[in-house]
Amino acid sequence: MPDETEETQESLLTVEEFEEFYAHAAARLTGQLYVMLGDLHEAQDVVQEAFVRGWSRRRQLDRGREPEAWIRTVAWRLAVSRWRGHRRSADAWQRGGSPPSVDGPGPEQVALVSALRELPGRQRRTVTLHYVCDLTVEQIAAETGLSASTVKTHLVRGRAALSHLLQDPRAEETSGA
Repeated sequence: MPDETEETQESLLTVEEFEEFYAHAAARLTGQLYVMLGDLHEAQDVVQEAFVRGWSRRRQLDRGREPEAWIRTVAWRLAVSRWRGHRRSADAWQRGGSPPSVDGPGPEQVALVSALRELPGRQRRTVTLHYVCDLTVEQIAAETGLSASTVKTHLVRGRAALSHLLQDPRAEETSGA
């Protein structure tokens, strides 16, 4: 006579059984959630997410306790949670009004970004952290794992390169005439 532990282990889903369960139940569950939600893409997303969660708990899913019901319940709860999040977001946008109008970047900003793209990656990161994020040399060193002297070197070289890249051709014409 098998003991209680053996019976419990035999009733749990194996990997193969879970894969077979998925193959037979995914479309049906998606259809059910689609009817409940009225949104096919949302139904597909929440059912997939529920199966992902079920996969990580497949050893706890019991054949006798209807794993399909568990997946359906989890998918429904995910949908409700997403709906609440969307609703809170919509409410916040309504309370705050429409976002203020922001002008696009001017020619100076476009030129700066273009010049920064010309710098090697570490120089670009160092210059950005220093001048845009307002970090000190020591903070940059701690964040990037570079020594303070290397950070200083990158800053000097970056400034020199930017100075060359950002020269105004009109200024050269007037000084050379």
